[in-house]
Amino acid sequence: MSEVDENPLTALQDDVLDELGDARIGDIAALLGTDEAGAREMVCTTVSALSDEAETVATPHDAPLTGVATVGGFATGGLMAGVLAEEATPVARSVAERTGLPPGAVSQVVEMVIPAELTVLTKRAARK
Repeated sequence: MSEVDENPLTALQDDVLDELGDARIGDIAALLGTDEAGAREMVCTTVSALSDEAETVATPHDAPLTGVATVGGFATGGLMAGVLAEEATPVARSVAERTGLPPGAVSQVVEMVIPAELTVLTKRAARK
């Protein structure tokens, strides 16, 4: 499959998993009381939920965001960091509802995923 054909959300999830690395995936698994596969699934669910939230936020010029992967250029300016941080609580609540996991543990995972996602977006923006 070529890079152009890849689902942007799947690519973002994969990049965030890579950014987190095995050690932090292991930390997430321990926090959730699951295995590495469960932790990876949780990270992907969180990235998806963060993307869903980012799509609903308007830029300062009221132009809607079309997805987290498309606004990497804003990440270095702080807009994306603010959006993701502001949405951490609703995202944690949503992910907890989707997964049935305790909201406190999910909130900690979300707080681990946000910096990794911002790093990925910043790296993507730098390549453009």
